[in-house]
Amino acid sequence: MRICSFLPSATEIIAELGLIDSLVGVSDECRWPPEVVGKPVVTATRVDPASMSSVAIDEAVRAAVREGRSLYAVDADLLARLAPDLIVTQDLCEVCAVSSGELASACPIGAEVVSLDPRSLGEVGDSVLLLGSRLGVEERAAELVERMQSTIEQATASVSGLPRLRVFFAEWLEPPFSAGHWVPEMVRLAGGVDVLGQEGEPSRRTSWEAVLAREPALVVLGPCGFGAAEAARRAAGLELPCRAVVVDGDAYYSRPAPRLADGVRQLAHLFHPDEAPDPKLPAFELRATIAAAPSLQP
Repeated sequence: MRICSFLPSATEIIAELGLIDSLVGVSDECRWPPEVVGKPVVTATRVDPASMSSVAIDEAVRAAVREGRSLYAVDADLLARLAPDLIVTQDLCEVCAVSSGELASACPIGAEVVSLDPRSLGEVGDSVLLLGSRLGVEERAAELVERMQSTIEQATASVSGLPRLRVFFAEWLEPPFSAGHWVPEMVRLAGGVDVLGQEGEPSRRTSWEAVLAREPALVVLGPCGFGAAEAARRAAGLELPCRAVVVDGDAYYSRPAPRLADGVRQLAHLFHPDEAPDPKLPAFELRATIAAAPSLQP
């Protein structure tokens, strides 16, 4: 089967299912696993985040949504030449990837479109099972979901019965956005309580004044689309009266794929470092990062 994935999380899942060679096209945001880099890019964002501030990116995205413009360009000619049997995309977030509706004029004749729209960790597992069934690797999919669940359960068990830490998880920095969908659930399973995020609900725009009014003991900065080093650079000027930690939101929090389980492990360690083991994922104490790594200065 020939597969085009417009969704980084779907690309990760397909690779985990052992079908990376079936991927004939990806989006420009598909960077994991490294083997997918260099595959034909069939869709790309119209916004260049590397050259823009967090505020400018937010303004550009809101303007596109307000005016009904797509944030993504689909190379219809390349898509037709690749002749995929299956195209995987999403309808959950209008700023995360091409939606199935946007494919109406670009979808090759005969190609099936599968939309993955999980809102919880359980539904992320369901997405894995759905792709496994569609691609004929049901057993591999079931094993992958079982490993994901086992990892989460172990992290949760390590902090069971401990006091819950008040946390704000920022999915964007300026303006701040509360955590959405599965991330507040990850916070809860790791032994915390998200002071603004709501499980299963979209991320919401807020203000740092509103965040601090909830008196979080810890702020976790995991802006969507950025790794920990770039997020730390962008957060370098942020002054908060509580502990703040920068994590790799792009890899372990934003994408509804199996690596979310590792994100739960990391949160458990950040909340309860003496009880939960350190998974050794990228993380920077905000002020320590500024002091120790001048290269991360803006």
